[in-house]
Amino acid sequence: MSRARLDVAVAGGGVVGAACALALARAGLEVALVEPRPAPRWLAERPDLRVYALAPDNAGLLDRLGVWPQVRAARAQPYRRMRVWDAAGGGELMFDAAAMARAELGWIVENDLLVDRLWAALAAAGVRLHCPARVEALEQDAAGARLRLDDGTRLDARIAIAADGAGSAVRRLAGLEVDAHDYHQRGVVAFIETGQPHEDTAWQRFLPTGPLALLPFADGRSSIVWTLPDAEAARVLTLDDDAFAVELTDAAAARLGHARPVSPRVAFPLRRQLVRQQAAGRVLVLGDAAHVVHPLAGQGVNLGLRDVAALLQEIESARAHRADWTAPHRLQRWARTRRSDNTVSAYAFEGINRLFSNANPAAVLARGPLLGLAGKLPPLQRALWRHAAGV
Repeated sequence: MSRARLDVAVAGGGVVGAACALALARAGLEVALVEPRPAPRWLAERPDLRVYALAPDNAGLLDRLGVWPQVRAARAQPYRRMRVWDAAGGGELMFDAAAMARAELGWIVENDLLVDRLWAALAAAGVRLHCPARVEALEQDAAGARLRLDDGTRLDARIAIAADGAGSAVRRLAGLEVDAHDYHQRGVVAFIETGQPHEDTAWQRFLPTGPLALLPFADGRSSIVWTLPDAEAARVLTLDDDAFAVELTDAAAARLGHARPVSPRVAFPLRRQLVRQQAAGRVLVLGDAAHVVHPLAGQGVNLGLRDVAALLQEIESARAHRADWTAPHRLQRWARTRRSDNTVSAYAFEGINRLFSNANPAAVLARGPLLGLAGKLPPLQRALWRHAAGV
């Protein structure tokens, strides 16, 4: 058995885990990253169906880590406007980058591209990569955390970070419980081509069955996230391309003309899941291991990267004052702040989904005018966007 002494051991090499390992290594800490599977290789000719609406603050974090220029050079589609409306009628809410004095509101970026570029930077930053490997045991005391991997390696670290996904093994080993709620919905995702250009605009229509988002992508394509009840999602997955195109075009009110799929379709289950505490002793939990939220606002990975940015800020503040960055009060302060923000966001997205995804007459009468009112109040628009953008 081998043993390594570290400042931080990160479990999980997805976007959030890899960004966390890279950020802390760039800050001068000794970091190890544990991941069961090698990072997927990104190929331009094979776009990844899993895309994110990356907010400006998180693009700034990736820029600071030295990977954003490589991501943008590969493929990052800016979106400059967002238009939201309800199938039942009423007003429309629109966000425009020009009105915010910005070139764009954010970028649509593929998961595999982000992971690929983050992993490419790990070795140069000095991150010790353990892959393929899984954490199978965890012990901790006031001095640190000790992880045993399934390949026999033992890692001693001042803190351990669980970024190993919604089913996090490290979270479970640390004894942290989650509160979960199944929405009984699935998100159907695919790439489509449309009869009219997407205009660098993210379009979202609320339907009684759930929201439909059309996100601008490269080469004139769009990425869809269509929220549907479980049974309805299963049904539309069985449709041939022509039948699917007809239903999708109708669901989008033909806003971009005829829409037809140009990729396979897949669906993923939707739920809310929140860890009850984001820290237990020397173990911190972030990303999907800490919070899974409804995708209607595209904030899932953004919340995870904000966990990373807040942790980095806490560490840098402590070191600037020559203080112990692993002091329990500092770790707990980070955990309380992040859990509060993540919880508010999760329930806000759930509330919006419930308001707009039902046929209750009172809700139908209220929601269209609410969107219209918000669309006519520029200060409210700016406040909503600034919250989503993290600026």
